[in-house]
Order: sequence, then structure tokens, then C-alpha cells
Amino acid sequence: MSTAAAGPPSTSFLARNEFLIRRLHSLSGLIPVGAYMVVHLLTNASVLESPATFQRNVYTIHSLPLLPVIEWGFIFIPILFHAILGVLIIRGSLPNSSTYKYTSNVRYTLQRATGMIAFVFIVVHVFHMHGWFHFPAWQHGVAEPLGGAQFKPYNAVSTAAAALSSIGYQIFYVVGILSCVFHLANGIWTFGITWGIWVTPAAQRWATTACLIFGLALSAVGLGALGGFAFMSKDRQAEAVKMEDAMYQSKIASQELDPAKASHKRAETKHAEDEAAATETAQAETPADEEAPAQE
Repeated sequence: MSTAAAGPPSTSFLARNEFLIRRLHSLSGLIPVGAYMVVHLLTNASVLESPATFQRNVYTIHSLPLLPVIEWGFIFIPILFHAILGVLIIRGSLPNSSTYKYTSNVRYTLQRATGMIAFVFIVVHVFHMHGWFHFPAWQHGVAEPLGGAQFKPYNAVSTAAAALSSIGYQIFYVVGILSCVFHLANGIWTFGITWGIWVTPAAQRWATTACLIFGLALSAVGLGALGGFAFMSKDRQAEAVKMEDAMYQSKIASQELDPAKASHKRAETKHAEDEAAATETAQAETPADEEAPAQE
């Protein structure tokens, strides 16, 4: 009695396409995710030059056309893609002490650990500062009551400083920033291995030094930016609020901003002040009623 020959063992999609998947994962971590992180930290660090410099940079970003499309197309979706692929790779990967040097195995493990920490940090950071979604029902009904959506673009300095005033958040951001920076710096090294850029021992040693310098420099930028907001004095915060208000009113006067469309990007206290000022102006411009004739 004959039996059919057994076919080759089935393999998963990841196993069949490992070459392509690892390269896409590596590439997405560098461009656009890594590139965006560098720009983001440098922009935040501009507060160290002056609060006005940072506020101007935020206005420049929010003047970009189709900003939500840019955010989702070039930031959030690539981050999700990189994170999901990373989780799938981690589930099937283990350090190989018999093949790699000990230091390489430590970096191998740290790369995956910091990747998970970085993803959690990014998710919480985006909620904490922006609330994930921008439509009012979500912002006011869900995000803000849960402590999210703290950052207001047109009060960028003062709201960021207030959001980072808690010691708990400061520690969380230190861990998150350092995890993101290590993951990127070490990821650049593994990118070169994955793409065959540095394959000789001498080239790998050079790349290790370059990535170390890059990581230390970017860590200084990220922690400097955090310190610029977290340790801003009350007097400097009050000065920042005055600067933000003057800059906002200037852009309204020059018609760069439409107050009807821009008010949701200001702090709630500023909303109330604007409404009160508008009411006072309307009352001042309304002609007073003629006095009623005195009764005899």
C-alpha cells in the first residue's frame, strides 16, 4: 500500500520572508522614525536658547499644510510598523552566546528591551502631551480628565513646563529618552550589519565608536531639552506666558491665524481670557442706550 510523500514542513510568513522583513524593520527604524526623533529632540532643545525660539519653532511646525496627514503618514504609522515588526521578531529571537561576543549579546538584549520601553514611552508621551486624537469630544471627554493632552501648541513653553513639573514624569521621561536614544544609536550599528555596510572587524569597531559618540550627543540634547522645561522657574514660566500671548496676538493681528480655528490650540485659561476680552470689546463698541426721560 503506497502513501503520498510528505511535503516540506510548513514555515511561517516571517520565516519565509525573513530577509525582506528584517531589512524593512531596520530601514523604518532609521528613516523616518529615527530621523524624526533627532529633529524632535533638537526642536525641543531650542528652549535652551530661549522660550521664544521654541515657540517660533512650534508655530512653524503647525503652519505645515495637512499636518495630521504628515503626522500619521511619516511618524505614527512608521512607528507602529516598526514596533509591531519588532515584537514579532522578538518573539522568535534569542541571544546566541555561543556565536556572539558577550558585549554583543548584552547589546542584543538591550536593543530589544529598550525597544519595548521606547514603545511604551512613546505611547504614554503622545497621550500625555497630545491625547492621541485631536477631536474635541475625545480631548475634553477622555484625554484631559485622564491627565492627557497637556501640551497646547500656542502656549507651547508654559504647558510643556507644567506637564513636566512632576518628579514622577521627570523620571519617566529620563528613562524613556535614554531608551529611545540607545535603541536608535545601537540600531544604526545593527542597520550597518543588516545592510552589509560594515562587515569587517575594523569597520565594525569604527561604527561602534561613531554610534557611541552619536548616542552620547543625542542623550545630552534630549536630557537638556527635558531639563529646560522641567526645571523652568515660576518667574520664567510667567515670562513665557506673556511671550506666548504677545506672539499669538501678533499672528492674529497679521491674519496668519484665524482665532476661530486657532483657539483650541491654546491653554484653557487663555480661552477664558480671550472670551472675556472679546465681550468687553463688544460692550465698549455698543452705543449706550439713550437715557429715559425723567419722570415728573
